[in-house]
Amino acid sequence: MAIDETKLQEFMGKAVGDMGAAISAVMVIIGDKLGLYKAMAGAGLLAPAELAKKTGTSERYVREWLCNQAAGGYVSYDPATGKFMLPPEQAMALSDEGSPVFFPGGFQILSSIFQDEPKIAERFVDGKGMDWGEHDPRLFEGTERFFRPNYLGNLTSAWIPALEGMESRLKEGAKVADVGCGLGASTILMAQAYPKSKFFGFDFHAVSIEKARERAKKAGVADRVTFEVCKATDYPGHDYGLVTHFDCLHDMGDPASAAKHVLKSLHKDGSWMLVEPFAGDKIEDNLNPVGRLFYAASTTVCVPASLAQNGIALGAQAGEKRLREIVTSAGFTKFRRATETPFNMVFEARA
Repeated sequence: MAIDETKLQEFMGKAVGDMGAAISAVMVIIGDKLGLYKAMAGAGLLAPAELAKKTGTSERYVREWLCNQAAGGYVSYDPATGKFMLPPEQAMALSDEGSPVFFPGGFQILSSIFQDEPKIAERFVDGKGMDWGEHDPRLFEGTERFFRPNYLGNLTSAWIPALEGMESRLKEGAKVADVGCGLGASTILMAQAYPKSKFFGFDFHAVSIEKARERAKKAGVADRVTFEVCKATDYPGHDYGLVTHFDCLHDMGDPASAAKHVLKSLHKDGSWMLVEPFAGDKIEDNLNPVGRLFYAASTTVCVPASLAQNGIALGAQAGEKRLREIVTSAGFTKFRRATETPFNMVFEARA
C-alpha cells in the first residue's frame, strides 16, 4: 500500500498534539488542586518564585508547570520579564468556580477514566457492564464540577424559561422531581432560584445522595429539598409539576420504562424536561470535536452503566430521533426541542 507522506506527517502532528493535550491534563488537575490558577487570577505578571510563594509550592516544579501551561496557551509568557500571567478569559474558565465556563471538573473525570482503563478494557472483551459505583470516586465529584457551570449558565436563565409556562409555575410554587440528580447540583440551583417550590432529588447511587444532602444543608435549601436513593423507574410521588433528567437518561438500563414512570408521576398539566448531550441522528453528524469527546465518555462511562443494568446501551450520542421514539412510545403526545447549547439539547415532553 502506497503511503502519502504529507498525510502521514499531518496525522503524526495530530497524534503528537493529542499526546501533549493528554499529558497536560495532569497539569490542569495539579493547577486546580494546588490553587495555582486561583493564585494567578487577577495577579498580573508573576515569576515562578512568586507563584510558588503564594501557593506554598516548590519553585522548580512551578516553573516547569508554567512553561507547560504557556506552551498550551493556558497562561501567557512575557519574555522581557521572564514572568507569566493568567489572562482574564482563562481565569474565568480555570479559577472561578462560579463561572458558567469553569471546566477543571472535566479533567477530574479524565483522571478517573485513566484509572479505570483496565476495567473498561476487560469489558471490551467480555461485553459486561460497569456500574456507576464501580468507577474511581473522582468521577462523581468531577461530573458534578463539570456539569454545574453549564447549569449555572443556562438552567434558570434559558432552559426553564424555554418550557411552556414553567417559570411562572415554579415562582408561584410547584413540586419538582430531579431524577438522576447525582450530587444535587441541578436540584440545589433550582431550589435557590425558586424558593416557593419543593424539590425532590432521586438517584440510585447512595454515596452521591449522601453528599447531595450535605450540600443542600450547606447551601441553605435543606428545608425545601429532599434527596432519596431510588431508581428512575420507581421513585416515589405523583402530581409533579416538573420532572427533570439532566444528562442521565442515556445512561439508564431501561430508558423506556423510566419515561413511562415520568408520565405516571407527572401532574396532568406537568412537563418533563429532558436534557441530553448534543448529537445529530447520524454518525457522520457527530464526527467533530464535541462528538469525539462525547463518544469517548459514552464508551467509558455511559454504555457500561447501561449494560450493568442489562440495558439497551443507548449511548451519549443517541440523537433527537431516537430520543423522540422512546418518549412518545411511553405515552407522551407532545415532544419538542425547547432550546439547545453547543453541548446540550433540551427537550420538553407533555402528556
